This record gives sequence, C-alpha cells and structure tokens, in this order.
Amino acid sequence: MLPLLSSLTHAALDVAAPLALAATEDAPDTSGLADFLRGFFGPLFLVIVSVVAIFFLFTREITRFAQFIILAIFIGIVFYVPGIIEVTAVAIARAMGVSTE
Repeated sequence: MLPLLSSLTHAALDVAAPLALAATEDAPDTSGLADFLRGFFGPLFLVIVSVVAIFFLFTREITRFAQFIILAIFIGIVFYVPGIIEVTAVAIARAMGVSTE
C-alpha cells in the first residue's frame, strides 16, 4: 500500500473513533428487549397455535393438522431457543469443512 493512502486511512480512523463512541452512548438500552418480546409474544404464539390446531381437528383435516404442528414446533424452537440458529449455522459450516474460528 502507498504511504499516502496509509496515512489517509489512519486519519480517517482517528476521526471515526469518537463518532462511534458517541453513537453507542446515545443508543437506547435494549438489554432486556429479547426477553420482553419472548415473554409478550410467547403466550400469544401458543394461543394462536392452539386455536388453529383445534380448528384443524374439528374440521377433520388431519394432514393439514400434522403439517401445521410440525411447522409450529419448528417456529417454537427458533422462538424459544434463540441460540439454535447460530449453533446450526456453525455445525453446517463445520460439516462443510469451513473454519468457524
């Protein structure tokens, strides 16, 4: 890399560093947001799944009921175990031989 471009890169980083710190200081506190949303939408999700499942059972659509329950279980796992996406992605990457570290 040319010395001129190197000095410009360092100068740009020196200017951007205080801006990044100011942006993080003014950011809203979202530490409990995921827990709040999980606590709020979790029971709502279960009620909707229950109502739709009962509808499928009463209309005797067993195939649609089974498809819906499998889909609801998959969505529930992703919703209630948020780290499962990262674990699955790392496992797939390792199975393909990609370094994940």
